Amino acid sequence: MSKPEKPLSTLWGCELNESNEEETFKTDDTNHQHQLALRTMCLGHTAKDEFNIVELVTGEGGDGAKAVPIVTLHAKSMPTVNLSGLDLHPPVTFRLRYGSGPVFVGAEHVALEDYSDEELEDEEMDEEVEEEEEDIEESPVKKVKKNGAGKRKKPEKGDDEGEASEGENNPPKKGKGRGRKPLAAKV
Repeated sequence: MSKPEKPLSTLWGCELNESNEEETFKTDDTNHQHQLALRTMCLGHTAKDEFNIVELVTGEGGDGAKAVPIVTLHAKSMPTVNLSGLDLHPPVTFRLRYGSGPVFVGAEHVALEDYSDEELEDEEMDEEVEEEEEDIEESPVKKVKKNGAGKRKKPEKGDDEGEASEGENNPPKKGKGRGRKPLAAKV
């Protein structure tokens, strides 16, 4: 079985203005699955002080297709818009609905290998088998040994009382100034 190809990625862009109010991205390649990942839309340096509205038409651009405005640009307040995360499948049409532009559209055209259903199922099965084999190799079963090492002995009452009565030279108990030198007795 051949390994899947890496996605082919190229830059795509267009300019919308009074003379070119509509631009369509489409491909005739049926060997790959195509995607248009929008990145930015911005006004050109010759844009007038007016609103420029760009709308998006997806699918075949017939009379029944709906257009959705996706950006409103203005030279003074919003000359550019970041559209990262907006991924579209061709055919896609950009239309300058209002304004004279120029509006520049920047996107990334990604072509992915188009798999048949049988190839996808075979590949998924192979991946699952490989993952199961890796899991078995990586996590061997460990036996837990129990012994009395973690248990603490309780001190007997007789031991504590005997230590306290033996003498005053014994170090003080925990929390009673342990580590300090005893005060010198006044003579």
